[in-house]
Amino acid sequence: MRKKIAAGNWKMNTTLLQGIDLFNEISIRLNEIQLSGVQVIIAPSFVHLAKFVSLARLNNSICISAQNCSHEEKGAFTGEVSPEIIKSTGAEMVIIGHSERRKYFNESDELIEQKINLSIKTGLTPIFCCGESEIQRSQNQHFNTIKLQISKALFNLPPTDFCKVIVAYEPIWAIGTGKNATPEQAQEMHHYIRSLIEDKYGMHIAGATPILYGGSCNSENSDALFKNPDVDGGLVGGASLNAEEFIKIIRSLAAN
Repeated sequence: MRKKIAAGNWKMNTTLLQGIDLFNEISIRLNEIQLSGVQVIIAPSFVHLAKFVSLARLNNSICISAQNCSHEEKGAFTGEVSPEIIKSTGAEMVIIGHSERRKYFNESDELIEQKINLSIKTGLTPIFCCGESEIQRSQNQHFNTIKLQISKALFNLPPTDFCKVIVAYEPIWAIGTGKNATPEQAQEMHHYIRSLIEDKYGMHIAGATPILYGGSCNSENSDALFKNPDVDGGLVGGASLNAEEFIKIIRSLAAN
């Protein structure tokens, strides 16, 4: 049975004290929920990782992730943070290939592949993001776009390493826009992604790979999204910055 995952990507938000308050509120509310195998992930700023790991040790249902990492192991790369440094804080995961990294920092599929490989080598679980733009979808290129992103970044991994990856589909046209993919569109793409994995690695690995939906996921649409058989949870942005909203999303995931 695949994991159900609710991942909160806080992006460049919250001071340390604000983040602690938000984390504690989420943690307290989680104790009121029958999680039914749901894994909750929170990805705060780099500089908050060690503190949040210590807080998460008080609630075993929460896992801490970084939002990005360097493709280099170490060296003269001022401002960069390596997977090894992330791992040393106690964080267990890292988001790689987010559309904002691709768009604003010009991250290529080749660079993302390097980050994936180094993260796995270091012992971190990568949350790999893929997604198409509004133009690519309107031109009926969305399937090909996703196939290329996944093939270039992930499909050189041996099966034992690919099994460590979480995939997140995030249609770029739905991120921070208030739009979101319909449940039918989400299921269609998630099923397609799973079929690509099955063609490459077989039915068992494809069936065990969690595929999350990201893109204006909120408490109003999460239940319909999570009812889909190939949608295993959400990579949640803005809605994860509100404890009540994030808990509602987690509840809907646990109920499906």
